[in-house]
Amino acid sequence: MKFQVLAARFALVLTCALTMAAPAAAQFWQCAPYARSISGIEIRGNANTWWSQAAGRYERGRAPKVGAVLAFSSTSHMRMGHVAMVSAVVNDREVLLTHANWSRRGGIETNVRAVDVSANGDWSMVKVWYGPQHGLGTSAYPTKGFIYSDHPGHGDTAEPDTDMPKMTLASATTSPTNTADF
Repeated sequence: MKFQVLAARFALVLTCALTMAAPAAAQFWQCAPYARSISGIEIRGNANTWWSQAAGRYERGRAPKVGAVLAFSSTSHMRMGHVAMVSAVVNDREVLLTHANWSRRGGIETNVRAVDVSANGDWSMVKVWYGPQHGLGTSAYPTKGFIYSDHPGHGDTAEPDTDMPKMTLASATTSPTNTADF
């Protein structure tokens, strides 16, 4: 009988220890490091600096391409901007994005919808899937354009180039709000 009590206590302690250790292994992603790791675009710093840093180093433009990074402008609600990699081009006004830290803080989202809502069809204003609303959301976000990777096809897998564990908190049926990216 004593052995069963001791075994039960050991199991309880082990369960508690494993429960507390699991969050430590989880990866919290900011958009800029995640976009860098999946796109091959070697730019560092806050997302709102990527467009200017790309000048002269990477081609930039207004047409979406798989593997390109869409650079969002800073806004009052998104002071550090945002960056997201194009994982698929649906048509000239819709893409699928793979990014981090949008619908859920620190979460990764793969293949979520982004729609060009600009008057001129130039991708200067977009709506992006927002998980809590299960849709494109109510806000439109200004963008600076696309930064093209010089590593074609690098972004096809949407997996970061690290040995860190991937924790996908959202998918095409859910999407996060941005905070500072370092």
